[in-house]
Amino acid sequence: MPNSRVDSLPRRILATLRERHGRRIATAQNPSHHSADLVVASYNVHKCVGRDRRFDPARTAHVIRELDADIVALQEADTRFGERTGLLDLAWLERETGLTRVPLSISAQAHGFHGNTLLFRHGLVRELTPVRLPGLEPRGALVTELELKDGLELRIIAAHFGLLRHSRRQQAQRILKILEEGQDCPTLLVGDLNEWRLGKGSALRELQPAFSVAQAVPSFPAGLPLLALDRIMANRSDLIRRVEVHDSPLARVASDHLPIRAHLHFS
Repeated sequence: MPNSRVDSLPRRILATLRERHGRRIATAQNPSHHSADLVVASYNVHKCVGRDRRFDPARTAHVIRELDADIVALQEADTRFGERTGLLDLAWLERETGLTRVPLSISAQAHGFHGNTLLFRHGLVRELTPVRLPGLEPRGALVTELELKDGLELRIIAAHFGLLRHSRRQQAQRILKILEEGQDCPTLLVGDLNEWRLGKGSALRELQPAFSVAQAVPSFPAGLPLLALDRIMANRSDLIRRVEVHDSPLARVASDHLPIRAHLHFS
């Protein structure tokens, strides 16, 4: 009897190739977005180092422009060691996309908090809280409450979970605590959660009491995405209508992750 774990990898690769081919056909036939109240994206930019090992912030910025999203959560947007320094040309992004950075007063040089950066096009920042996440690695989250058009409220928790399973479970529990302590409003958890498992011990399972696990789309590795490491999850079951991966020629080389994008509809 074949080993199911070994046997599943070729099937997964074949399924990924078929899905990618189908996505390209669908995009060619209907390149425009479906109607949505808001488009939210998540992108681990890998410190602007592409799969070709080339540091190219301009290339990363062009992928962000391709996303055509109203809100973009970025991970690894700052240097990792020493005094964290932002890597993107934020002025260019604002001119080209209308996206502006949620302002932070932690560091004059950094774009975000532990590499997490949130960009938005419309609305008003009512509250912004950087949160240190538990675990062996230094990790963080940005909790941002936005007032959108027509008085709509949206809380974004932009996070980057760790590589260790035990740390990810601790970090998921901290996110749940944030939700319990805040007011009840539509909330998205957006970012690289470094988790694809759904069984016992999974951080995604820890999050299920509060967040609906929306459609998973493989986003890693960018050249042949097999694992759904990047997630956009909501505390309202009807808030996210569709999640999709942004699979463009530029995105495939600009980072080791592909960006993902969610289409939201507010009741």
